Amino acid sequence: MNPVREQFGDIDIYLFDQILKGRIRPGMRILDAGCGGGRNLVYFLGTGFEVFAADVSVEAVAGVRAMGAGLPESNFRVEPVQGMTFPDGCADVVILSAVLHFALDDAEFGAMLLGAWRVLRPGGLFFCRLASTIGVEEEVESLGGRRFLLMDGSERYLVDAGLLREWTGRLGAELADPIKTTVVQDLRAMTTWVLFKADR
Repeated sequence: MNPVREQFGDIDIYLFDQILKGRIRPGMRILDAGCGGGRNLVYFLGTGFEVFAADVSVEAVAGVRAMGAGLPESNFRVEPVQGMTFPDGCADVVILSAVLHFALDDAEFGAMLLGAWRVLRPGGLFFCRLASTIGVEEEVESLGGRRFLLMDGSERYLVDAGLLREWTGRLGAELADPIKTTVVQDLRAMTTWVLFKADR
């Protein structure tokens, strides 16, 4: 097996970038909100991080618990992002990757975002990846509100740069990096939104 892949698994390349920049360091508490199968947790589970995760899928959480054998089972919870029971400000880094575009409407988007933001400590790093209209405005079909039909045939809640800037201000946050978007040809656009939470 490729030793890099063995250490990092299928980590999101833009999350890997945050590690390279020294913003995510061993000893930190990582909380993956909407963890899925745990593809972004392989490195953290093997490198001295405190890891916590939540997902609505019983099977996904069971898989992540198995990956984190030896950690308390309560670190890994079956619950929605907007209803997580972790304490306020408990994490140094919150990962919210490929989750928010499953929101049904503005209200659910806001609830999910604020649920993940709540568990981030002041001064912490918020890493978010989500589908957007950026760069594919002419290729997606509006279904009403912010729901769109993507080129790959899926329906998603899509953000744009204006909405991300608006929410950055509403959260009192600071952009850690410029907003970045990757257009996946004939499929979708995925945007990376990385924030620092204000220190109180």
